[in-house]
Amino acid sequence: MKIFLVGGGTGGHFYPLIAVAEALKTQVPAGELQMAYIGPDAFEQSELDRVGIRYVWCPAGKVRRYVSILNITDLFKTLFGVLVAFFKLLAAYPDVILSKGGYTAVPVILAARILRVPVVIHESDARMGRANELAAGYAKYIAVSYPHMLENLPKEKTAFVGIPARAGVRAGETSEAAAYEMFGITDTQVPVILVLGGSLGAENLNLLMMNSLDTLLPKYTILHQTGRVHGDVVAGMARELIIDPRLTPRYIMRDYLSAEEMHAAMEIADVIISRAGSGAISEIALHGKPSILVPIPESVSHDQLTNAYSYANTGAAYVLEEENAREHILGSLLDDLLQNATTYIQMSEAARAFAKPDAAEKVAHALIAIAKKH
Repeated sequence: MKIFLVGGGTGGHFYPLIAVAEALKTQVPAGELQMAYIGPDAFEQSELDRVGIRYVWCPAGKVRRYVSILNITDLFKTLFGVLVAFFKLLAAYPDVILSKGGYTAVPVILAARILRVPVVIHESDARMGRANELAAGYAKYIAVSYPHMLENLPKEKTAFVGIPARAGVRAGETSEAAAYEMFGITDTQVPVILVLGGSLGAENLNLLMMNSLDTLLPKYTILHQTGRVHGDVVAGMARELIIDPRLTPRYIMRDYLSAEEMHAAMEIADVIISRAGSGAISEIALHGKPSILVPIPESVSHDQLTNAYSYANTGAAYVLEEENAREHILGSLLDDLLQNATTYIQMSEAARAFAKPDAAEKVAHALIAIAKKH
């Protein structure tokens, strides 16, 4: 059984593919399963290697929402990508392709349609992305993450499954005591605020946290994931801003968190501050933690604001839009959550109700069923 995985550009596209691949390995005998990830780059080669996924190169071009000469040059990249994908798929001829959307999926989707290779799409966001919209008519199965999306898609092939999360994030083996030790947290009585900037980092969210250190550190321990690009800059800023040496141990910075570290961090977090990427929301919900979502502005991303409010409407989160993101507002929201037990419990319960721990298994089951018919 040959299964190709496509979709990338961010961790929100990539990591759910890894989660589904993990589920496939539990449902298909090892000798019968071949998986490949196809795209312009491997995104995270170590994760592909860990799960046993072969990388296949295929170029792709972005279509930006603003006027740019790069839109013209990237159109040729996409056309070349279709040609490359056609021959790569023709050579391997997979039984089914799972697309998570994103610009990297477009050439593969188009080539698959020409070759009549079955496609399954999964949409993590609260609004269908353009790549998945392109594939929806041809797709054999459409998996969505929000129930309202069922209204506008073909009922006979669409299912509400939730957002796949890696096994290590869903059910890590790290105990609470080991998690505190992992991050060097000695005062376990102080509430922990976990800040997630996403796989690529979030400069404005990082700056918000730097501006908030003097008001938050006297009350909370801050575990801050900055993104690899911003790690050195944020570390330097924190050294300058934390004047009281007694508070230095309360600020723990990591530029990246592995699946095991993410699970451990979420286990000990009392509140999570995060961008509103679909993957982050899924992992927050699985751990049942109240959250404050700071979505990327609508002018930059058409997904995160919709994701944030769709999730907040369940009662699981507060939304703090970036234009209103000031340290005093953030501090007030945190105080409200951590000083009001009723609110905290209600948000935690709403988060757990949103979570779909078996999402990866459901998508894997659909892939296997379609592959067997091909």
